[in-house]
Amino acid sequence: MITSNVKAIMKGKGVTLRGLVDLSGVSKQTILTARSDEGLADCRLSTLGRIANALEVPLKDLFDGEYEVVKKSKPQSV
Repeated sequence: MITSNVKAIMKGKGVTLRGLVDLSGVSKQTILTARSDEGLADCRLSTLGRIANALEVPLKDLFDGEYEVVKKSKPQSV
């Protein structure tokens, strides 16, 4: 079974459902489908690519395995 990380990524990045709709151009219903383990497999690869691009993560991060938010640190001045 494929496990969806979409919801965890959205939460970790502070992206709302409405925000992801606006960023990706994907419908609310499709994003809700992608957020569920059962529905992720029903999504087209091109749709998942649009979601991944909007979330600024590699496509493979949307499914399987644990997702961990890695915060980018700002370079320190010397």
